[in-house]
Amino acid sequence: MNGTAINQQPVEKKRLSLSQKMLRLVLSSLDPRAYLHALRIINYYNYTHVTPRRKMKIGHGVAISPNATFSNADRVFLGDGVSIGANCTLWAGPSHACVKLGRDVLLGPEVFLTAASYRFNDGQPVTRQKMDEADVTIGEDAWLGARVIVLPGVTIGAGAIIGAGAVVTRDVPPFAIAVGNPAKVVGARQLQRDQSA
Repeated sequence: MNGTAINQQPVEKKRLSLSQKMLRLVLSSLDPRAYLHALRIINYYNYTHVTPRRKMKIGHGVAISPNATFSNADRVFLGDGVSIGANCTLWAGPSHACVKLGRDVLLGPEVFLTAASYRFNDGQPVTRQKMDEADVTIGEDAWLGARVIVLPGVTIGAGAIIGAGAVVTRDVPPFAIAVGNPAKVVGARQLQRDQSA
């Protein structure tokens, strides 16, 4: 423990009556801070999703979750049939590094792809240090599970599968299955031939 005493008496969660909930609703609708916050949310949505979508190179039949976010979108390339899940983040580098997704790539929810990272040993606060940039490339028909993180300079080969929660710090070969932190190849994808042909 950290030295703080824990209350040994059980505590019941306070429940509001219907009238208390209605009063809370009325008071919150009269609070101008709620409307100012709504404007901030609209502004955030505009500069992380709406405006970047106009700058990206997007193929045909692409499906993008409405809460996906993008940075430096003029260097984000999405091939035909790409599917980007809820709360995904694609950050290209601030000066030259790109994020490229091949045809039919599938990103599960909360996938984070970044083509840049801050340096940390330059003798000043991290946010004032320069960034290192390198392209992130995801080959066609690759599938990245929920909450996968892909770091700058990584290439994930065509047909590869990255398991949920993996942190990919180095290249993954085509058709490999990789899991863990850092991600390691644990198998290979076996493609079935179409039996009806």
